[in-house]
Amino acid sequence: MALIKSISGIRGTIGGKPGEGLSPLDVVKFTAAYGTWLSSQTDNRKVVIGRDGRISGEMVKNLVVSTLNSLGIDVVDLGLSTTPTVEIAVKMENAAGGIILTASHNPKEWNALKLLNAEGEFISGEDGAILLDIAAREDFTFVDVNKLGSYTQDDSYLQKHVDLIVNYPLVDVAAIRERNFKVVVDAVNSTGALFVPPLLKALGVNEVEVLFPEVTGKFSHNPEPLPENLTALSNEVNKSNADLGIAVDPDVDRLCFVCEDGSMFGEEYTLVAVADYVLSKRKGNTVSNMSSTQALKDVTLKNGGEYNPSAVGEVNVVRKMKATNAVIGGEGNGGIIVPDLHYGRDALIGIGLFLTHLAHSKKSIKALRNSYPDYFISKNKIELDKGVDVKTIFEKIKGKYKNQPVNTEDGLKIEFDKDWVHLRTSNTEPIIRIYAESQNETTADNIAKRIMQDIKEFM
Repeated sequence: MALIKSISGIRGTIGGKPGEGLSPLDVVKFTAAYGTWLSSQTDNRKVVIGRDGRISGEMVKNLVVSTLNSLGIDVVDLGLSTTPTVEIAVKMENAAGGIILTASHNPKEWNALKLLNAEGEFISGEDGAILLDIAAREDFTFVDVNKLGSYTQDDSYLQKHVDLIVNYPLVDVAAIRERNFKVVVDAVNSTGALFVPPLLKALGVNEVEVLFPEVTGKFSHNPEPLPENLTALSNEVNKSNADLGIAVDPDVDRLCFVCEDGSMFGEEYTLVAVADYVLSKRKGNTVSNMSSTQALKDVTLKNGGEYNPSAVGEVNVVRKMKATNAVIGGEGNGGIIVPDLHYGRDALIGIGLFLTHLAHSKKSIKALRNSYPDYFISKNKIELDKGVDVKTIFEKIKGKYKNQPVNTEDGLKIEFDKDWVHLRTSNTEPIIRIYAESQNETTADNIAKRIMQDIKEFM
């Protein structure tokens, strides 16, 4: 069992002993800590919640609602929703914060509490540390029976979110409709099945086929939208002569595309393509985390902007975007952040902007992909045994490559001429991620293999 407390929220596998998995006691404890922290910040007593399609979602939701109510907090429940929809709703409801019940790309055994502030953005690392301290001390005071919070359900936000995208100035519905796209969607048995088809219809896409449309939480494949998990989508796009395929993760904040021949557009290139379009309309800067492709930097410089890397984690990307006035940003895992819509990864606005770009380009999706510089990222991970000292391992690797440029802002990034490798512990799993990039696929793989060998040696 696993329980991970990090910048990305409280995440764990369902069941097990308290403190070892995401047990009911842990859900209550961390929700109570969040509610207590929120109450110390503001007199506003409203919190928005929503969940993805996970099997454990209803159970976790009931625990969260009851705990918040017992602190005197009013809950607005969006029900089955998406991470970006809850983020938008926090602002539109003038709420004090929000909680999204989703473990994102993790398998069905996992669930999590993603915690938002009054801006509908993930709480900062500093606020997270205060919250974890409150949880550790169990420093909660519950209200008496006359002050219990209220509970209301609101199912209007799917349409509100779709309306925001359709009316977004850079989304061109007429151009999308004119292209008459045929699209296959992999909804991976979660809330993408509820949100993506209505959005496509509103954008003028009339031919939509949905794979895995039942919202059961029994994911038909590993829910992380990586090439090896998207074979059914790839085959169906090819078989049905569709123009493209769309894949989202269970909480619909990550987005990737499949080309008309069934090949991958590449999740790294979702942001590259959307940024290229946005920058052609609005001059400005971009941000992505330092594990993302340098193709974004190339596209940004081509459009006269400045590119800045951030530490991994949405909250770090958002902070850097604000500091540099970025007009578009995100993460190479298919996360698109459009700041004048909201500061959060949002697959739905990503779909609207990408289809507009594709429609304006008059190209096939494969031809659009071929118009961008080719980089190859080798994405790997090593599982960690309990008690492994990652800091010492990184220090030894840093020493071994001391003659190369090194960045230690977030884990360890080593540059080799035009190639790089980035090592960091995950915010969401007990692993070390090893990402290497090169303009040659074999070189990227070999760099990653060499570093993985070093890690195993130093373990």
